[in-house]
Amino acid sequence: MTDTFKAILVSRDEEKKQSVDVVQLTEADLMEGDVTVDVEATTVNYKDGLAITGKSPVVRHWPMVPGIDLVGTVSKSDSPAFSKGDKVLLNGFGVGETHWGAYAQKARLSANWLIPMPKGLTPIQAMGVGTAGYTAMLCVMALEDAGIEPSTGPIVVTGANGGVGSVAIAILSKLGYHVIASTGRPEESEFLTSLGASEIIDRKELSEPGRPMGKERWAGGVDAVGSHTLANIIAQTNYGGAVAACGLAQGFDLPMTVMPFILRGVSLLGVDSVMQPKEKRIEAWGRIAKDLDLKKLEAITTVIGFDNIIETATNIVDGKVRGRVSVDMTK
Repeated sequence: MTDTFKAILVSRDEEKKQSVDVVQLTEADLMEGDVTVDVEATTVNYKDGLAITGKSPVVRHWPMVPGIDLVGTVSKSDSPAFSKGDKVLLNGFGVGETHWGAYAQKARLSANWLIPMPKGLTPIQAMGVGTAGYTAMLCVMALEDAGIEPSTGPIVVTGANGGVGSVAIAILSKLGYHVIASTGRPEESEFLTSLGASEIIDRKELSEPGRPMGKERWAGGVDAVGSHTLANIIAQTNYGGAVAACGLAQGFDLPMTVMPFILRGVSLLGVDSVMQPKEKRIEAWGRIAKDLDLKKLEAITTVIGFDNIIETATNIVDGKVRGRVSVDMTK
């Protein structure tokens, strides 16, 4: 008898109506790849929520097993890069969008997409970080590369209660930055302060149309929101400052002028987490293991089982999830 395993499968009918089902698969069903992994842990990112709910066209191959992050153990390998028994981690590369992803107990993947499991992190901790936290680290590294140091001035972080925002606050505060957290949930101020935020501002200060140039308020920013929010952050960035942009929760437009760029020398740093080269991924995860307070990570991480993925995906799109979610796929 062929061994089967559980998976979440997103499908569409001829009228493009989406459905989500828990199914039983076999290894023969998996897509092509040179490494097969027993999935031990994953997470629920905002993008995963969009894939499962269908509220944005994230999925580009049908049917699809969603899930863009995973940690697991290699069970089969046709690549010299990995051997049976190796612990590996995956972020991005279209997994969960064009290639079957993490919401199954097994995944077949390209060795080029995998890195060795970072030392100093458990699978649940690594997925507590996930793509959101990994992206936050890439944003911090981009600001550092642009010369933004703790002594340069404050850093504003938008979407502070979300995955990117909460991890960014924890990392930046540990590195010694003065962090200004922008949130639409003022009742979470105590939580954000516990992560390391020095100031809390209401997102309404940034989310409405603003002036082309505002008063200088911060040396840099980490933005996962886009649209008017990103425009206002840039318009209020100090001379020579920089803003790392990695998301579009408010929108993908950028309604602003070039004035902050040419009058204040502000830099806009685009941060992509999906197609980073392996060396950069390994560097970022090494920094996470060193520069993220794991007690703070635990404070922002909720651990669920496979059976809770679909409900959590809906909640994250509805803005009901604080911080990060790890999925223990062994339960």
